[in-house]
Amino acid sequence: MRRAKTAAWVVASLAITLIIGQFSGVRDYIGQLRDGQGTEVNEPEAVTTMVVAALPDNALMQRLRTEAARQRREPVDAKIDRVWKAIPGYNGLEVDLEATYRKAIKAPDRPIQYVYRQLAPKVHLNQLGNVPIYRGNPEKPMVSFMINVAWGNEYIVPILNTLDQEKVKATFFLDGSWLKKNTELAKEIQKRGHELSNHAYSHPDMSRLSRERATQEIQKTEVLLQEILGVKNSWFAPPSGDFNQQTVDLAAELGLKTVLWTLDTVDWRHPSPESVVNKISSQVESGSLILMHPTDSSAAALKGMIHAIRSKGLVLGTVSQTLSPDRQLPAPVE
Repeated sequence: MRRAKTAAWVVASLAITLIIGQFSGVRDYIGQLRDGQGTEVNEPEAVTTMVVAALPDNALMQRLRTEAARQRREPVDAKIDRVWKAIPGYNGLEVDLEATYRKAIKAPDRPIQYVYRQLAPKVHLNQLGNVPIYRGNPEKPMVSFMINVAWGNEYIVPILNTLDQEKVKATFFLDGSWLKKNTELAKEIQKRGHELSNHAYSHPDMSRLSRERATQEIQKTEVLLQEILGVKNSWFAPPSGDFNQQTVDLAAELGLKTVLWTLDTVDWRHPSPESVVNKISSQVESGSLILMHPTDSSAAALKGMIHAIRSKGLVLGTVSQTLSPDRQLPAPVE
């Protein structure tokens, strides 16, 4: 009985504080509750529930609750797919009723500016074990260019210029022997704001290597990335897409996830730029990782690929951005 009365007193006090003070001091008050003053609140979910329960039940709040229910999106867990192997999770989304209400009452003559918070999935990519990755989550409207670099220096700057013009950041997977010989060009890629990752040292078929040699191929390039560029890397792209479970396990021991591609431009065969653009335009979808190299075909097709991807409502980001669970937040709803 005493506990019920205490809880009722807490809710009533919160309601008065919210209505009169327009939420000022509520978080401090909740902090006091956490410290044991009045009642005991241990879980963040309990705090959120208390705050939402204490919100005023007026016309504005009813409108916000209705819109919040419409906009809510549940998180998607990371999973292992039979075809695509490891697929990252995707954060859910909900309207922060308290913060949105506070904004609305401070500017009653302006359209409502909704405030959101992301909801983390229960299962994350790191919990799936040593499994290769071929794509991002299909519900995340983002794709990435994976640019493997072991040759083709003459096309790197033109590709960088196009990426600059289109305000796109890509992920360049660098062959270690190339990086050692082309440090200034690698620094130029980094200077332009692109992500730099590991493509082994001498472009071998990883599945044919001994454990010791395979480790050296990944580790030598990882050391160069750190020593020359100061890069703390997360990804390993096996040359020619050749790998076995040993490769994935060794990369994981070095702190790297093995990543491959969803779509291949096959630009090393020097197809026409038009055919490259048509292929990407017809096959790209949310979560696609697009493989390319610094070739004449990709350099000429790059702008067309970017425009085709954007025409489908997709955003271009790095591999890290595409494979992260972070949600693409919606524009404010009026």
